[in-house]
Amino acid sequence: MARKPVAREAVLDAFESLLIEVGERAATLDAVARRAGVSKGGLLYHFPNKEALISALLERMDLLVAGDLDVMAKAPEGAAAYFIRSSLWAGTPLDRVFVAATRLAEVAHAETMHRFAAVQRSWLELLAGDVGPAMAKAVLYMGDGLYYNAMLASGPGTAPPEMSGDVDNLLAAVDRLRG
Repeated sequence: MARKPVAREAVLDAFESLLIEVGERAATLDAVARRAGVSKGGLLYHFPNKEALISALLERMDLLVAGDLDVMAKAPEGAAAYFIRSSLWAGTPLDRVFVAATRLAEVAHAETMHRFAAVQRSWLELLAGDVGPAMAKAVLYMGDGLYYNAMLASGPGTAPPEMSGDVDNLLAAVDRLRG
């Protein structure tokens, strides 16, 4: 009899949480099994090794990014404004998987770096359609900086600092970029 997908998702959620909280080196198979409340054998049934866990996490990221890119492409305020507005930690599944994958990138995990590069290309393509190719990277860097600074000020699991004034200022700059 096949195992319930719930156990697989619990293991993947545990891996994601451990990456966020303690990093790649401490997110061992034993630690993941403990966090997920499964035996190591139960974990290995779904993920035969750590690389399989990483692959599943990156697939999760790809799915969530694809959904977000679709919303960004259809945003009535434009891709650039959507990107800026969504560049604050909100504890969403996309936020969580992105931070977890960042912990893999910190140790130069090649496939993670490849996936992040693809995400950036996708964002830049949508942003270029909105503000032009010359300004797309400026908007990307605005959003990245906003996200990074919000993370430094609060971090995962805590309320983000009040940054609506910063967002408004960046949106005004985007309007000027559209010129």
